[in-house]
Amino acid sequence: MSKLVTIYGGSGFVGRYIARRMAKLGWRVRVAVRRPNEAIFVKPYGVVGQVEPVLCNIRNDESVRMVMQGADAVVNCVGTFDARGKNNFDAIQAEGAERVARIAAEQGVARMVQISAIGADAESNSDYARTKGEGEAAVLSHMPDAVILRPSVIFGAEDQFFNRFAGMSRMGPVLPLVGADTKFQPVYVDDVAQAAVMGATGEAAPGVYELGGPDRESFRDLIGEMLSVIRRRRFIVNIPFGIASGMGWAFEWIQRLTGGLFPAQITRDQVKSLRHDNVVSEGAKGFAELGITPTSLEAVLPDYLWRFRPSGQYDAIKESARGLRSE
Repeated sequence: MSKLVTIYGGSGFVGRYIARRMAKLGWRVRVAVRRPNEAIFVKPYGVVGQVEPVLCNIRNDESVRMVMQGADAVVNCVGTFDARGKNNFDAIQAEGAERVARIAAEQGVARMVQISAIGADAESNSDYARTKGEGEAAVLSHMPDAVILRPSVIFGAEDQFFNRFAGMSRMGPVLPLVGADTKFQPVYVDDVAQAAVMGATGEAAPGVYELGGPDRESFRDLIGEMLSVIRRRRFIVNIPFGIASGMGWAFEWIQRLTGGLFPAQITRDQVKSLRHDNVVSEGAKGFAELGITPTSLEAVLPDYLWRFRPSGQYDAIKESARGLRSE
């Protein structure tokens, strides 16, 4: 019988790419999610019955245990940007990761992969980074041979980074940024998935890997590259961190007062994170040790950001037509 992997958060942005790759390798894939009926799209990744979404709440021991039964490997992709509520940073990124690792050790699961983030640090003043760091420590305490992946900001067709700012560019001539000079090293989602698969199958040695793409640029320059792809001219304005913190406070209160009807556009915790570069640390293990050549932004961005161009899919045709008329 083929081997089984349980992927917690397997229908999310990164998880779906991991699920697809594991299915192509012939593994049975159990996609553990809170809403299985919204994850039906993963089923065609394999043959009938090979990839199955199953109900799981990562905050509950028995729920995590049930979907892990019989698994040869587990991958935890669950993360959150919610600072409050039941699914907050501590509950998901620290306690949830610990729960998956502890139960994996109890059940004798051979391998575990934990998707973390660059900047994870249990001593950080950012709750997001702190809980990522605490989650890593908890995983290693139970599964010392786990593979931990720390990607920089992840890009791809379903991302919430370039898609978000490309959408904002439609709203006017000004594009505000917090931390415009902060550096990022965007990494392609399928490259992260390939690294995770190597960890789940035993091809990658245990340890922590920081994953960054070949493009290491400031936030401002990355958005400039995005604007070039979508063929829009916008004036990029850098919002000072002090002002951004005040805006975050106001947005958070609006979110609370409206019961989440108006989500915060930026939070104080995100402002804290944006004060630090999000790039691979010097001397850290990464794609080179995994034998993976990371994908560049220019190879992927045009494939999914074309819809934000002034004329969408017809933009290139209109440009060609203008060229013909000028001749």
